[in-house]
Amino acid sequence: MILSVSRRTDIPNYYSDWFYNRLRDGFVCVRNPMNPGQVSRIELSPETVDCIVFWTKNPQPMLERIEELAEYPFYVQFTLTGYGPEIEPHVPHKKNQMIPVFQRLSDRIGRNRVIWRYDPIFFTDVYTESYHLRAFRQIAEALNGYTGRCVISFVDGYACNRRNMAALRACELTKERLYRFAGQISRIAQDNQMRISSCAEKLDLQSLGITHNSCIDRELIEEITGCPVRADKDKNQRTECGCVESIDIGAYHTCPNGCVYCYANHGRERVRANCRAYDPDAPMLCSVLREGDRLTQRRVSSRKETQFSLAQFLSGRSEGQ
Repeated sequence: MILSVSRRTDIPNYYSDWFYNRLRDGFVCVRNPMNPGQVSRIELSPETVDCIVFWTKNPQPMLERIEELAEYPFYVQFTLTGYGPEIEPHVPHKKNQMIPVFQRLSDRIGRNRVIWRYDPIFFTDVYTESYHLRAFRQIAEALNGYTGRCVISFVDGYACNRRNMAALRACELTKERLYRFAGQISRIAQDNQMRISSCAEKLDLQSLGITHNSCIDRELIEEITGCPVRADKDKNQRTECGCVESIDIGAYHTCPNGCVYCYANHGRERVRANCRAYDPDAPMLCSVLREGDRLTQRRVSSRKETQFSLAQFLSGRSEGQ
């Protein structure tokens, strides 16, 4: 099982104690976002969790207990953009605080296990092409040597963020300008020793050196674990998404970051109400079992291939000769 922690909310930033306590207790309960009365109980033993993929804008709070991850392979998707507090109101200062956190995390766990996300990218009268290029270059130069991978995406319009994006007067670039911009971004990344990829983009940017990304990346997981992994494409994600299947243990409408482009929150009051229910010792994030809930044990198992195939065995013998 590959564990996603989490696309739905920033667990490393706000709920790291809850997550570590779930590992300590060996299980977690997750409410189905499409069917809220259905709750799954999921085992979290090192024997069943092949890899943990963290998503965060600030992993600093999880660093204090990071030694508790010793038995679990993991990597971190670290979003670090050039937006100001009017766009990302509760993300600490990028240059003074977040870049040093990124560097410390990389020193702690290794540059191959920290992925820089500069996403989503959108354009306004303030956040112009030239602004993004300056911000991207400054961050890339600061992270040179601390990561080998960068992921970009362009903002998608969802019903829950469309009003906010309209209030910002976000504009779309022509295809020609977008390609020119992406080409410049690609060159900056390459100048700073980073492989650059796009996340769930319909645009084909491979001619610019920007490959299609898999955020839940089987190849990276196999590199980290040292084992082949049996995992198919995640059918619950968009067509353009290259991620392999995983189990997400987060909850929507629980992220206090307050980013205006966010698709995972529906209103500040709803987020505040959910956050008030947070209990670091509870089995479920910002929620409890309610009357009428249906709790079931979800069947999970390791996807690692621990036995060599005949072809692998013969290949190894051939190389040994």
